[in-house]
Amino acid sequence: MGAVPVYGWRLAPDGLATRRQLRALGLRPGGQEVAAELQRPRRDRGPLVAYLYRIDAAKPVRPMTPARQAALGKAMAARRTCPACRVDVGYCIPPSLGACVTCADAAAPVLAA
Repeated sequence: MGAVPVYGWRLAPDGLATRRQLRALGLRPGGQEVAAELQRPRRDRGPLVAYLYRIDAAKPVRPMTPARQAALGKAMAARRTCPACRVDVGYCIPPSLGACVTCADAAAPVLAA
């Protein structure tokens, strides 16, 4: 990636969009290089950076096939299944806990008052 133009917050020209904006339009970057950079200043840290892509060079989003949908369903089921009790808990297991809330609470040491 060479030198790309840098624009301030809300000052990017028409014809450029972030990944999320492309997705909202039903598009994807499609292998193109970053066309520009958008920077939003912050007080205590470095600026927030968003990469911009050309809308005219973007490609349509690939359609969801039955095989991809099945694979996504299996992956989401694995994220919802507690490794300790082997129950589908209905929500994604937090990686910080490593188990469902019930199992994580049972494994936590009880603090004496």
